[in-house]
Amino acid sequence: MTAAALTSFRTCPLCEATCGLEVTTVGDRVTRIRGDRDDVFSHGYLCPKGSTLRQLHEDPDRIRRPLVRRGLGAAARWDEVGWDEAYAEIERRLGPVIETHGRDSVAVYLGNPNAHNLALMLYGRALLRGTGTARLFSASTVDQMPKQVAAGLMFGTAITVAVPDVDHTDHLVVIGANPFDSNGSLLTAPDLPGRLQALRARGGRLVVIDPRRTRTAEEADEHVALRPGTDALLLAAVAHTLFDEGLVELGPAGRWVSGVAELRPALDRFTPEAVAADCAVPAATIRRLARELAGAPRAAVYGRIGTCTQEFGTTASWLVDVLNTLTGNLDRRGGAMFPRPAAGSPNTEGTPGRGRGFRLAPGRTTRVRALPAVLGELPVAALAEEIDTPGDGRVRALISVAGNPVASTPHSERLDRALATLDCVVSVDLYRNETSRHAHVILPPPSPLAREHFDVLLYRLAVRNVANYSPPTLPLGPDERPEWEILLRLGALAAGEGTDLDVAHLDDRFLAGLVQHATATTGSPVEGLDPDTLVAELSRSGRRGPARIVDLLLRTGPFGDAFGSRPDGLRLDVLLEAPHGVDLGPLEPRLPEVLRTPSGTVELAPAALVDDLDRLASRLGGFAAHAAAGGLVLIGRRDLRSNNSWMHNVDVLVKGRPRCTLQVHPSDAARLGLLDGGPARVSSRVGALDAAVEVTDRVMAGVVSLPHGWGHDRPGSSMEVAARHAGVNSNILTDDQVVDPLSGNGVLSGIPVTVSPVGDRADPPAAAGAAATGAPR
Repeated sequence: MTAAALTSFRTCPLCEATCGLEVTTVGDRVTRIRGDRDDVFSHGYLCPKGSTLRQLHEDPDRIRRPLVRRGLGAAARWDEVGWDEAYAEIERRLGPVIETHGRDSVAVYLGNPNAHNLALMLYGRALLRGTGTARLFSASTVDQMPKQVAAGLMFGTAITVAVPDVDHTDHLVVIGANPFDSNGSLLTAPDLPGRLQALRARGGRLVVIDPRRTRTAEEADEHVALRPGTDALLLAAVAHTLFDEGLVELGPAGRWVSGVAELRPALDRFTPEAVAADCAVPAATIRRLARELAGAPRAAVYGRIGTCTQEFGTTASWLVDVLNTLTGNLDRRGGAMFPRPAAGSPNTEGTPGRGRGFRLAPGRTTRVRALPAVLGELPVAALAEEIDTPGDGRVRALISVAGNPVASTPHSERLDRALATLDCVVSVDLYRNETSRHAHVILPPPSPLAREHFDVLLYRLAVRNVANYSPPTLPLGPDERPEWEILLRLGALAAGEGTDLDVAHLDDRFLAGLVQHATATTGSPVEGLDPDTLVAELSRSGRRGPARIVDLLLRTGPFGDAFGSRPDGLRLDVLLEAPHGVDLGPLEPRLPEVLRTPSGTVELAPAALVDDLDRLASRLGGFAAHAAAGGLVLIGRRDLRSNNSWMHNVDVLVKGRPRCTLQVHPSDAARLGLLDGGPARVSSRVGALDAAVEVTDRVMAGVVSLPHGWGHDRPGSSMEVAARHAGVNSNILTDDQVVDPLSGNGVLSGIPVTVSPVGDRADPPAAAGAAATGAPR
């Protein structure tokens, strides 16, 4: 008998947009995926990536059973083994490393997909607790860490990020972001392109500031071409103009803002005239941008990856919110607002309006360069040197979870070489990629369609308060294990508890710790209640794993039922009965309760950020001089069909014209003798590669652009489709010795490079097309 078709609904886990999906299955086979027209947030919108979950699920290259590598180099083979044998092999390798060299000889790397994965988000702490290592690295320090540091210093917690209220604003300035291709980042908004088009349709104004004429710039009212790396200079000059022309008006938030008097003199050096040559933006344009921003009824400034992955990333990120504050648009409808997530957040816990604040001096640093930890993480730009620099305390083992750091971190060739020297590498990954090919053991997670989903992190950044829980659409395969079980067992193994463990006991123990914390937290709706009683209540349904924890987070969150004291509040059962999600309303002003600063105010002029303006001022004139001397700088770029490197193994996302090209302005191409479609050699301080040239005026003169997410032809990788569209990896060119000092973020934009036609010189590149590594995760 033919199985009946079933329809289920879930949230897409592939990017930050959180679009609703309608998935039709027949047995364990997916027959159709389309946008959920009844989803309370996305209303049927779906980008090209979301419809490919079936291809990801069926991909023959996706690992379905644990793999153990036997042997080295070209003679190595990969054996499929059972889970018990895989854990035994990890114990055999990892145990002696910890026993001989200590727990800090183990490093943990968490890749970008952790932010999109419920089990990894919740149970990652179990792994970290089990390893006991202080060597935590993640994709955050090649991504958003500057924004988190700036937000922490201003508002008290690193997740208190003000998001533009795009649905109600009259004037939006986008700097260093391309939401028509990214779908938004640190800004959760399904169909963000449609929302921006609606902004213009209602008479609003969209201004894009970017070195490239991106898809977003093409849709804008105005595109301002800005020299890479000068975002902070431009933003400082706009802020200076607001003071200079008497345009500062703090609005309703003003009563909770401190530091205005200290900020004004600190910006005196950054007049529009002083920064114009460096930014390649006329002073008159800078002043007009300030006046338009101040004069709009409701306005917001939004900065993203381009403002973060540069040498002044934290300062630029801070200045975005300085402008939102000085123009009276902080915490107001149509301005920059603070979401209230259903599952709670550090800014919904504790005492409203005041807290310990954010600290930049944790006292823990890297071994080689003494780079400080931020939010418990060490800069990933230092990972390779922590492995390959001889001496006591070096890293000797790595556990990588849903990541590809060989491809995504600065000076990727160095890390590639370093990983080959480790005594133990464990990867939790769907694929054998540029990083996991170095693993001694690969533990495969299940298909995205076989796991539950709830966006704990991304709803903290949403333009509307919503909640949507997705049960698994398909059952686990016969040899698959849920990620929460993998991380619990891996953490217990690292802690020395052995491999013969009761996973249910580990899960109960983990949940009990979370409940204990909730009942001991001041201001929690369950403060002082008996933890055992709450654990019993959560377990009555028979749930295990992430579902129980989501239930706890919802019930103790700002909309929760508080275990019965608010009977109409949220709990997991409510979301299970609402497969299209629950709409909790638009963003509303949250000052002062959202703050967790010691002063109880928005601290507009944190000392560390004001002090960093001296470093910024020291570069005045330097950007213009580099350009005048004919120097080029490299930037990345985004594509709608590309997010993480593993998505390049889906044919429908990579077919068509090659997208991994080096974009060069026509004037630079003529000056350098480059031909459209011809090969060019791109060299930086740390590496070189060959790439196909695309001559285009989309990129400003003096700037060249390579996309991230490419370079898939390393021996030992096993991603057949991606290898056919290998491209080159721009992180071969990024410099691991250059980081933003306040956040430790790697500098992936504005990299000084030289470009020449291939054949101009005899020496081979440090890494050419056939030797390029993979791409950011």
